[in-house]
Amino acid sequence: QVQLVESGGGLVQAGGSLRLSCVASGRTFSHYAMGWFRQAPGKEREFVAAIRWSGDNTYYVDSVKGRFTISRDNAKNTVYLQMNTLKPEDTAVYYCGADLRAFYDGPYYPNNFGSWGQGTQVTVSS
Repeated sequence: QVQLVESGGGLVQAGGSLRLSCVASGRTFSHYAMGWFRQAPGKEREFVAAIRWSGDNTYYVDSVKGRFTISRDNAKNTVYLQMNTLKPEDTAVYYCGADLRAFYDGPYYPNNFGSWGQGTQVTVSS
């Protein structure tokens, strides 16, 4: 079991930036992959980005490539999502999730992530 707490959301104008953080507790953080997902009103939760347990491989949905960067600090049990050049369509509640298969090198699929936190709201105004 792992507990996740997201933070860093807010209201920003289109073209702006935000940095989300997710702090994990309950298991050895450096052993498992982490991901960011988002859910807009009336839509299903969708995959945004993932990072390998070691931090040396990252994956993104096409719509955020070149704008978002996922990273992790295993010493701080934290995964980050740096979001630049934000667009109104990025508006959603953002969640982090964990794929708890220790030292698993992929491939990673959204259905393998869980242990969701409470989420953090990101609103991008036009």
